[in-house]
Amino acid sequence: MAISAFIGRQTLHAAVIVGVLPALSSLLPAQASLLPPASRAQLIHTSDFQPSRAIPYVITPERRAMLNTIRFAEGTWKGGLDVGYRVMFGGGLMPSLDRHPNRVIYSSRYASAAAGAYQFMPFTWNLVQRSIGVRGFGPEAQDQGALFLIQRRKALGLTDTGVLSPLLAAMLAPEWASFPTLAGRSYYGQPVKKYARLRSFYDVNLAELRRLRDVKRQALVTPPPALCTGSRIECATLL
Repeated sequence: MAISAFIGRQTLHAAVIVGVLPALSSLLPAQASLLPPASRAQLIHTSDFQPSRAIPYVITPERRAMLNTIRFAEGTWKGGLDVGYRVMFGGGLMPSLDRHPNRVIYSSRYASAAAGAYQFMPFTWNLVQRSIGVRGFGPEAQDQGALFLIQRRKALGLTDTGVLSPLLAAMLAPEWASFPTLAGRSYYGQPVKKYARLRSFYDVNLAELRRLRDVKRQALVTPPPALCTGSRIECATLL
């Protein structure tokens, strides 16, 4: 994918290429981002991104905040690092992301073949592949698959409002057992995260993602500093 397709680490690389890194650095706050800068946890599409058959869903701050929250609920957050995309049910890691492992894992009272950042079951992943045609089981495919499932639950419109309401959580509960119904229980009688914890996590993520989006937007419109071709003394007086 083109460097301009994502806001995140790729944008910093692009800034180095075109020589605007000094301008970008001056806009960044001294405190590091709450989200790992080298991970997909903070990657969102730029405003000029055009959906395609391979990548049908635009990832906005609101949608990324929801994706991150699903990972938090499902136990694959892993500090926002990309290793979460390799997690199988029970906590083990997949050796490859070429395909869904389709392996039943027995843990405590439960057994499941769920895998990936969003804990896709094999039959659910087959549905994703048939519906939107993603290939492999890599992070990008998993993100797109999760957004498809959100849309399938008729919850994408509410997701785009930027508010994780109890109703929105309940609409996603049949898809992700860790999300609470309106009664505060798991749709499948499994361990569930409390709505207040999910809302808090979501709000922090969304605020940070919107801040990062705005910082990167500003960096893109700020012209790079002019290069001085005179003597060292002359250039120093221009600073």
